[in-house]
Amino acid sequence: MAGFALGWRELDGTSRVGQNGKGLRPAIVLLAARASGARPEAAVDGAVAIELVHTFSLVHDDIMDGDERRRHRDTVWKAYGVGPAVLTGDTLLALAMDTLAQAGTPQAAAALRRLSSTLLELVRGQAEDVAFESRPWSCPDAVTVEEYQAMAAGKTGALLACAAAVGALLGGGSPSATAAMSRLGRHLGLAFQAVDDLLGIWGDPEVTGKPVFSDLRSGKKTLPIVAALASGGDGASRLASLLGARPDDVTLRRAAGLVRELGGLAYTRERAELHLHEALRLLEAPELERTAAGELAALARFVVDRAH
Repeated sequence: MAGFALGWRELDGTSRVGQNGKGLRPAIVLLAARASGARPEAAVDGAVAIELVHTFSLVHDDIMDGDERRRHRDTVWKAYGVGPAVLTGDTLLALAMDTLAQAGTPQAAAALRRLSSTLLELVRGQAEDVAFESRPWSCPDAVTVEEYQAMAAGKTGALLACAAAVGALLGGGSPSATAAMSRLGRHLGLAFQAVDDLLGIWGDPEVTGKPVFSDLRSGKKTLPIVAALASGGDGASRLASLLGARPDDVTLRRAAGLVRELGGLAYTRERAELHLHEALRLLEAPELERTAAGELAALARFVVDRAH
């Protein structure tokens, strides 16, 4: 089941050939190590641990959200049941911690502490995301843009910040370099989540592996929707009514159109570009190895450009 979650196995356990995800987080770990002046091999244990944590979070997220499809396949809970999927996620998390605990390098203990504190942030962010589901679409208790961004900083930004920081730590980077890499990863995480939110409404199902208007259909409070509702006026009231109605295709199409008209799409794209700009600025630091910094910059641009 863990192999299925990682994209290595078919449902019956046979080997699978094909796309296994973007590999964004382990790439950040290895490039951050190189940018700190180390060989990427120094950070392999960190890259493995971060990807295992990421996969654990997806397995549990899919259970909580009731999502049945991921990467064009059944999710783990849909394929094997909720109980086995919970245990699969737990196993992936245990393997992640064990991988760093047994790394045997001088920096491994610091990397493990960084990962454990990140898990607290990640779980808090996920808890906030789940809590948002019971909040109303309209004032006075509607989710604010500021609340959403704070949640995204934990749910998505924390792990990318950890990926970059762990790479720098295992690469022997200085405390200041590690802190800068952490900030870089946080900005990348927020850009990534903003783009994911765009794809969750307007993404091509052939690319996302999820139905069109997926986030609208499931009633998720994502940045384009929250920003559109925050615009106020009759348009926001009409959007709130549509979001509270039965999610048929006509209603979803109208809601997506209103989110766009009310500026939700433009605002979310602007936020993604802002975080990309901040990430690229951090990569201009003179102490970074230039080739690795350039590759991190290309990766950062990919994170944002995949929405176009």
